[in-house]
Amino acid sequence: MTRKSSLATRLTGWALALAGLLSCAGALAAADAPACPPLLNKTFPRLQDEKPQSLCQYSGKVLLVVNTASYCGFTGQYKGLEALHAKYKDRGLVVLGFPSNDFGNQEPGSGKEIADFCTNTYGVKFPMFAKSSVRGDNANPLFAELSKASGTSPKWNFYKYLVGRDGRVIDSYSSMTGPDDRDLVRDIEKALGP
Repeated sequence: MTRKSSLATRLTGWALALAGLLSCAGALAAADAPACPPLLNKTFPRLQDEKPQSLCQYSGKVLLVVNTASYCGFTGQYKGLEALHAKYKDRGLVVLGFPSNDFGNQEPGSGKEIADFCTNTYGVKFPMFAKSSVRGDNANPLFAELSKASGTSPKWNFYKYLVGRDGRVIDSYSSMTGPDDRDLVRDIEKALGP
């Protein structure tokens, strides 16, 4: 065997070994990733650009799902929701905002108008999705399932659902429950664990 063919054989062997290792690493990473629970196995367009986003990316996280509106007496809760998200995101909390015009016509704007308002007025960085309905026969699939699982549908803007890491609803909270409510914060901390 020539020196060149010996080197080529060794390089091919190393390449195959490396490919095998990468394949095993990929399989291990997939095995470590939490399975997508049925509640999250949905796709919604992002508010900012309408690009489809799978909620499966939040598998294994604690979620606070909130229907929002820009012209509501509770709109100031955006500030507290962003503060919650910032404080607990490294422990696994994600706040998900779903603008809706279902209550009092208080979210009439376009996606761009809503996104600009949330960012410019309240510094919202948590994920926001395109405007949709959150109650009744027209409720988006996530809110339809949240309502069924909790036994209650949103009564007004800024209704909240806390979802555990396993994708199951822990509890729901009225619009009157602010993001800094002691019971809500306690429930979030308990769901996040140590």
